[in-house]
Amino acid sequence: MTDTSKLILVGQVAGGFGVKGEVRVTAWTAEPMALLKYGVLLRADGTPGLTLTSARPEKTAVVGRAKEIATKEQADAMRGLKLYIHRDRLPEPDEDEFYLADLVGLEARDPEGVVLGSIRAVQNFGADDMLEIAPAAGGPTWYLPFTKEAVPALHIADGWLLAVRPTEIGEREPD
Repeated sequence: MTDTSKLILVGQVAGGFGVKGEVRVTAWTAEPMALLKYGVLLRADGTPGLTLTSARPEKTAVVGRAKEIATKEQADAMRGLKLYIHRDRLPEPDEDEFYLADLVGLEARDPEGVVLGSIRAVQNFGADDMLEIAPAAGGPTWYLPFTKEAVPALHIADGWLLAVRPTEIGEREPD
């Protein structure tokens, strides 16, 4: 069984390309051709999804051949498939850099050090990144904008971040 908690979304099948069984994959990596070097790209449940055997760049996507696809119909049938890799396959970030996925599981603490909850996910609904926080006391999750004002300090190695709830931001004295 694969640990899916450390899977990183790197792309999504956009469908077939041409009539000879090529597939277009939208890449969510800084360098789209990185999808080729990752080998087997996984499904959300950790099972094998797609293995690119050759590819060429096309804007924010790659177009190429995959071991699992021989026809345009097979490529089109995979449209929408999200593709993942294990977090440990990514290069280590530089000092003072991090992957958003590294925030998942951290404690969110208020300015007084009280644990508000833990980061369940980093979501982006189209504007900016939002931290989904599972409250320490239980109940429904809530969202915190991932901005310098709302999250002024990260202590990833220590397992926590400083969270200033929006109502608290408005109550602070102006600088």
